[in-house]
Order: sequence, then C-alpha cells, then structure tokens
Amino acid sequence: MSTRLYSVVIDCADHAAQARWWAETLGWSVTIDADDEATIEPNAATRNDLAVTFVPVPEPKQAKNRVHLDLGSPTRQAQVETVERLVERGAARADVGQAEVSWIVLADPEGNEFCVLAPDDRFDEAGALEAVVVDAVRPGLLARFWAEATGWGITCESHLVASLCHPSGDPPALDLIAVAHPTPGKNRVHLDVAPPASGDRDAEVERLSRVGARDVDIGQGQVTWTVLADPEGNEFCVLSPR
Repeated sequence: MSTRLYSVVIDCADHAAQARWWAETLGWSVTIDADDEATIEPNAATRNDLAVTFVPVPEPKQAKNRVHLDLGSPTRQAQVETVERLVERGAARADVGQAEVSWIVLADPEGNEFCVLAPDDRFDEAGALEAVVVDAVRPGLLARFWAEATGWGITCESHLVASLCHPSGDPPALDLIAVAHPTPGKNRVHLDVAPPASGDRDAEVERLSRVGARDVDIGQGQVTWTVLADPEGNEFCVLSPR
C-alpha cells in the first residue's frame, strides 16, 4: 500500500471567498462549502484528481509561503492576458526577490503568492494549474521523500530543482525549488496525502516515518488525521483511507 497526494490545503481568513476566487481562476468548481472548509476540484475528468482545500484560521499571513501554485501559459500573449485578468479580479503583483525571471509573481486576495509561468513544454492550457511548488534546501533529497509519500515519479533532479509527475502524466506536477533557508515555522499552505480505501493510516504513518517523516504538534488536538513533517520540516497530513 501507499499514500497518494490528495489535496493542497491553504489557511485563510475567509475560506469561502478564497475558494470562489480560486475556483474561477482555475475553472474549477466548489465541491465542499462548509463552515470549517471549502474545497475546489477540476470540472473536467482527470486522472490526477488533486483538490485544493481552504480552511479558516485566526492567524494572519506574515511571511512568504513555502508552498505555492503555478499557472501555465501556452504563449507569451496568454501569460500577459492571464495576469491582466487576474489583476482585474483582485490579484496583485508581488515581489519575493525574483529579479529578472520568465514568470510573473502575483498574490491572491489574501496575499498568497503564486506564479503565472511563461510557455514551456510540459502543459499547454492557459491559466491551468501546472504545478504545486515547494521550497527546498535540498530538492533532490526532498523529492525522494515525496515520491514515497505520493507515489509520483521523479522526472528531473538537480541541485536547483526536482520535479515529480503523477503516474498518468496529467498536471499538476510537484516541483521542489532550491532556497537558501529552511522552513521557519508552521506553513500556511501544506499538502495532504491519503491511503487508498483499503489502506491503513497508522501503517502509512509508520512507513513514512521510516523514510524521514516525524510527528509534529501544531495544536491539532483530537482529529481523524495525523500531522507529520517531511525531512525539511514542512507539515503535511496523512488522512483516513479514501
């Protein structure tokens, strides 16, 4: 048995509004709209059924997120048009020290950074979710852990970047990008993994612990999931089988 990457979870002040904004941004639908969470999922059938979930928290955003989303562009014109459209809807240009790069960094209405990429040869739908990006001090080593946690394959690896892809080849990818400093504390954006319906959460927690995860307490109390941290201290949750 193994776990699969189930969702990206984003802490929010107004989780319902954030879910609506990102659903329109990605062309997805809100599938859960509850007091304690809102979830969006792709409208079209995809073998990579990653969801994005928004949860309310009392703490405000204070620093650059260590996990963010990248949107794709088939052409330079599509990149410009996507940025213009998102700015009109409440996004803002953001400076995270990126200097001269081919992508454009924006922040959503609650200040969460994301990128609109220049054209590349991976995926070609304008504004689609192309990658989930995790900052990493050692991308290659962290990629090997996340390959174990997700069941995805490593498609490239260097000292600057490592990428994982869903077995189907469908987007988004999981990109690990080199940064100089380790995670400073609890992440505002994290990943959730889940065993299959026939799996065992405790067994998967034990398996992931053997390959570098560790237990962490972020004040979660009694919950139906287990909170772990990857080898670089990024929190993630192991959900109940599904």
